[in-house]
Amino acid sequence: MRAFCAIGSGQQIPCLSKGLLTTRRTRLCFPERLFFCQAKSDDSGIDGSFSFEALPTTLLAAEKEEAKAVLTLFLRKKGLSNAVAARTVNKSDIFIDHLILRLHSIHKSRYLVGRELTTLEIRDVLIPYLETLAEEHENHMVDVVENFPNPPVKEKTAVPISQPNPTLDSKRLKALSRVSEIGPAGKLRPHILYLIELGMDLEQIKAITRRFPAFAYYSLEGKIKPVVEFLLDLGVPKSDIPTIINKRPQLCGISLSENLIPTMTFLENLGVDKKQWAEVIHRCPPLLTYSRQKMKSTVEFLYEMGLSADRIGKILTRSPNIISYSVEDKLRPTAEYFHSLGVDVSVLIHRCPQIFGLSIEANLKPLTEFFLGKGYSIEDVGTMISRYGALYSFSLSENVIPKWEFFLTMDYSKSELVKFPQYFGYSLEERIKPRFARVKECGVSVLLNQVLSLSYSNFEKALNKKMKKMLSDKDELQACSSDGLQQDDEQ
Repeated sequence: MRAFCAIGSGQQIPCLSKGLLTTRRTRLCFPERLFFCQAKSDDSGIDGSFSFEALPTTLLAAEKEEAKAVLTLFLRKKGLSNAVAARTVNKSDIFIDHLILRLHSIHKSRYLVGRELTTLEIRDVLIPYLETLAEEHENHMVDVVENFPNPPVKEKTAVPISQPNPTLDSKRLKALSRVSEIGPAGKLRPHILYLIELGMDLEQIKAITRRFPAFAYYSLEGKIKPVVEFLLDLGVPKSDIPTIINKRPQLCGISLSENLIPTMTFLENLGVDKKQWAEVIHRCPPLLTYSRQKMKSTVEFLYEMGLSADRIGKILTRSPNIISYSVEDKLRPTAEYFHSLGVDVSVLIHRCPQIFGLSIEANLKPLTEFFLGKGYSIEDVGTMISRYGALYSFSLSENVIPKWEFFLTMDYSKSELVKFPQYFGYSLEERIKPRFARVKECGVSVLLNQVLSLSYSNFEKALNKKMKKMLSDKDELQACSSDGLQQDDEQ
């Protein structure tokens, strides 16, 4: 399909001076061809162009809101104030469209079958890409975002892209060259061979290096090997190491004695179960790379919500990803939203912390509005989410709507879903439809939660009990009828 390429990807660009991200307007010496490339999709069956018209308006709007939220949070993490970050994002509609195109290019197969991306899938695409741009352009990120796709005004002294100049090689190209370099003995560098022995392949290592060029320069004995052995000693399976490194290569560059171990001790003191470190790291590889201040801010928020120290420890052990959520941009607004539905936030965040990473606009509000539109009250919705927090993690189009439509054929009142919202957590084809067909076949009436929550054997026992009672009642009714007829005859 026709799409914008990653800025600077695979091209020589001017080296930019280092420094903190700033809003100061600068004249950047970008080459003319820096911002565009044209890619033809071999299996798309179209002329290579892409149109937003093929997507539902609500889906496109939700994705744009999510992309804006990701970009805003990213700019804030780079040092911009709330006001400046918001102003930058509001002036960058073309760049937001570019991010959406990137999503569609990478997850094209999902859109072809009509499947929506989850919030986490969107973040997994956009955040590494934005990090790559920030590394490439350093203190000029605001200019890149606001001027996209038109390159800023070139200085007269800018070196034309057609003129070869070794100084224009990006850090990424140098790092990729280092990864592929063959030594005098005809072998790859020792740390690359070590990673391959762990189960990674060269293309996977290159992909990591494109996102994070510093990875190519990590020492085997001083950085990578000690961290890997440390993870293995914690009980992390060797087969999980490649996945962990791929998700968070920075982990291999952190000092064990100065960072990793003190951070683990800090988290253990907060209640993280030291016996479950292998599982915790598998669930959230970036956890041990976050700053102490970021962890403290999350913990303070959880205390503020009314959670006990014991519950906070269990949350951090079970769902360590909560540390990655911004308190002010994600956790607090989400807590306020659920509070507006009448939900006990402390109970909800303990039971289902992962839903606090969802987008309010793209995930939470559409589901609330769906149920309100079906005749449920705010109180009903609050009860449903209180009883089953995972409800809000389901796709509206793929999960909730198909199950709702089938529910309407099941002869239950709508209040049954308020009592048992877990209905939406069962497979429609493998559980709901077969179980309900069995109930209809037996001709009995069974509560919705019994239809779905019982094991197969207990479900059959419940059906048999219902059928025996129904037959007993029928026999009793017939006996009463016979007695009545006999009395009439005697009279």
